[in-house]
Amino acid sequence: MVVCGDDGLAHRLAAELRGVYGEQVTLVVPPNERTVRPPVVGRARSASAALFDRVVSAAVGTVGRSGTGGQPAGATAGQHPDGEGVLEAAELTEAVLAEAGVARAAALALVYDDDETNIRAALTARRLNPRLRLVLRLYNRRLGQHIEELLDQAAALAAGGDGGPGTAAEASTTVLSDADTAAPALAATAVAGTSRVVQTEGLLLRAVERPLSGDGPGTGLYTLALLSGGDPAGTDGPYGAGEQQPRLLPDDEEVRQAAGRQAVVLEHVSAPAGGESAAPARRAMTGVPPLGSLFSRRLRWSLAVLAGCVVGLAVALWLVTGIHPLRAFYITLLDLFAIDDPALREPLGRQLLQLLSALVGLLLLPLLLAAALEAFGTFRTASALRKPPRGLSGHVVLLGLGKIGTRVLTRLRELNIPVVCVESDPEARGLATARRLRVPVVLGDVTQEGVLEAAQIQRAQALLAVTSSDTTNLEAVLYARTVRPDLRVVLRLYDDDFATAVYRTLRTAYPQALTRSRSVTHLAAPAFAGAMLGRQVLGAVAVERRVLLFAAVDVDGHPQLEGRTVREAFQAGSWRVLALLGRADTSSSHVLGKGDRVVVAATRRGLAELR
Repeated sequence: MVVCGDDGLAHRLAAELRGVYGEQVTLVVPPNERTVRPPVVGRARSASAALFDRVVSAAVGTVGRSGTGGQPAGATAGQHPDGEGVLEAAELTEAVLAEAGVARAAALALVYDDDETNIRAALTARRLNPRLRLVLRLYNRRLGQHIEELLDQAAALAAGGDGGPGTAAEASTTVLSDADTAAPALAATAVAGTSRVVQTEGLLLRAVERPLSGDGPGTGLYTLALLSGGDPAGTDGPYGAGEQQPRLLPDDEEVRQAAGRQAVVLEHVSAPAGGESAAPARRAMTGVPPLGSLFSRRLRWSLAVLAGCVVGLAVALWLVTGIHPLRAFYITLLDLFAIDDPALREPLGRQLLQLLSALVGLLLLPLLLAAALEAFGTFRTASALRKPPRGLSGHVVLLGLGKIGTRVLTRLRELNIPVVCVESDPEARGLATARRLRVPVVLGDVTQEGVLEAAQIQRAQALLAVTSSDTTNLEAVLYARTVRPDLRVVLRLYDDDFATAVYRTLRTAYPQALTRSRSVTHLAAPAFAGAMLGRQVLGAVAVERRVLLFAAVDVDGHPQLEGRTVREAFQAGSWRVLALLGRADTSSSHVLGKGDRVVVAATRRGLAELR
């Protein structure tokens, strides 16, 4: 297998394929990427091992630079510290792909941060090897769908010309986005009680975190994971170091013995209705602000009070004069706008009501003018960035509107969670999304004094720091904790050792507050690895520092599944069949047969065993 990339996702994906699935991997990276310490996957890291990794990463620039004979221009072959072959290349040309062995490879992952680079390389690779399984990292989802269809069509034409059976099925193209994979987990972590939702063709699966009762998951369908007891954030190393270790896909006996322990439970399986999650997105796509946002709350209340006064005056005139109620209301309006004759010869009650109507009219005219000006200003600034409204509370402060922050923002708004964004770059890609969703944005450097206060961090329920800089995220979190010691914080940190040190320090300094650390590459790499192995990974759920994968698997050809009931197909600690695609009411006694396509929850090693 070949992995090509220019950031940490390439290194983690290569380590995932080798350490978890035992695959032979060739890693293609730019020359300056050799200084990035590759992550260790599949084994615990002691203090001495971590120190050894740092020593290796300091010397890795000299590894494999002597053997350059016969290499393409700008390419250098070497050996990765974890054992896979490494090819350094400044540009991913056809010669570099040929040298990496794409013509003989089973799968190729293109995970550069630039969409154009990945597309160009994918077109070249498909020409070199029509049977190649391609996995592309693309941020543009609409473009990704077209590219996927184009490359699959090219593979089908090549299969028809070669006459090789099964070539088109093997030469699949999968387009993934690390931002889309990580955003649901980041959003769910930032908000207490938020569901983890996985949606696929014809099914919607929702998992929640709750304590187990004595008789199992309670109203849930299955217990997907038991959380650790001593380290709820799960950042004491790659696998946690609490009093109890997290357990993925436990059996019934383990669930019964875990009464009172926090667990991730599959709560609901249904056909996606698109109702509550799609409604905000539909409103945002219209570009028309909702009626309630045209006027301030104070102005709306003032207009309501005056309308009540008008109705009261009309009722009083009806009772005093005995005229028809509609005529009483009409005369009240004439008095209100001072266009009726003075009630000089009328009874005293009628005269008093006319004076009161004129007074209410004097109050109404400024309010009508204010409403008109406010509505005009709302339409005028619909395309501008909004400022956080006064009195806002219970919101999530989101730091960073890059590609990860943009996806997290969209996910939070789909969940109807109020958000205030902070971004230092006035040209950031996520500003257009924030403007379309009418989300308040504070432009400024989060490390500068007053920026977080402008986002009203003192009244927020959570801080989600997802900028591309670990130190910026850490500095923002430390400052926010001085303002709100009990604030829930979620950090995007790449380095696992750094995340562990940060979590332990924050837990010691602020024991009453909740801290989480998440790595985008840690969440995304299993999905990319599963796609390279021919698995349709539907989503990933973060369980502390581990990842539980949801994948679609064809039953045909799998002895672990075919001919067994849903209950019998369960393998504790490896995989569990959740549902049949297209059916939300799968019975545990249903016998899986040829032609069935099931959704499974699996660990990384469990997904490797389902091959």
